[in-house]
Amino acid sequence: MTPDPGFGVYGKWEGGIGMGQFIMPVKGGLTPRGDFDLMVHFHGHEPIRKEWVQVMDGAVLVGIDLGIGSGAYEEAFQAPDAFPRLVEAVERAVAKKSGRKSARVRHLGLSSWSAGYGAVQHILMQSYAKERVDTVVLLDGLHCGYNGAAINGQPIFMFTDYAKRAAAGETLMFVSHSSIIPPGYASTTETADYLVHEVGGKLRDVRGAGPMGMTMITRYSKGNFHVRGFSGNDKMDHCAQIGEYRDVLKVHVKPRWNSPRGRAE
Repeated sequence: MTPDPGFGVYGKWEGGIGMGQFIMPVKGGLTPRGDFDLMVHFHGHEPIRKEWVQVMDGAVLVGIDLGIGSGAYEEAFQAPDAFPRLVEAVERAVAKKSGRKSARVRHLGLSSWSAGYGAVQHILMQSYAKERVDTVVLLDGLHCGYNGAAINGQPIFMFTDYAKRAAAGETLMFVSHSSIIPPGYASTTETADYLVHEVGGKLRDVRGAGPMGMTMITRYSKGNFHVRGFSGNDKMDHCAQIGEYRDVLKVHVKPRWNSPRGRAE
């Protein structure tokens, strides 16, 4: 329910890509060769769009909403050809709208809020993503089960691997968490701490203001792997995590990608 800043240099949401919808600059946003940058976001495409257009001015955004719970996202991307087909459909759509015979993705990112991490989980297991995905952003949405009293890290091994690559400077990964304690499975606080531990680090206690009235309580950075933790254990604290997206784009994604600028006319 945040104020709507409009679409900036972007056109309205459009379909025709098989799953979800996309926005791209009305004009520009491509290199002379026809390359463009693409972020595919899972869960909450409209509130995410409000944050996106206040920072980004060239990269294409795909938004996919498949309902409540991570199961629908996991199922949609279990097939190894599902995500490559989506990217190819976006390339065709961008080529058509831009009037270029050939448009190709240059930088490819995955972002998710809440249950959307289920899609990212399955995509990162596949060889296509290991070769192509440059950026991963998880906003309060990485869960797993327990093995006794400890986290069962096996189901989230792909996130651990990606965190290690980001810490080594190969890729970019950002993870945020609230302080919500879910019933019977690991919280986003616990999974974030697990990832930090796996890259050989330890969360640092801090105290600072975050977006939408949130209070930051922990953070960690190593290479291009970044974690921010926030207090708050209610539904609105979970929703407020979307407010982190704008700063992540501004501080990390936009400088890294340096996308060709688009314009409204």
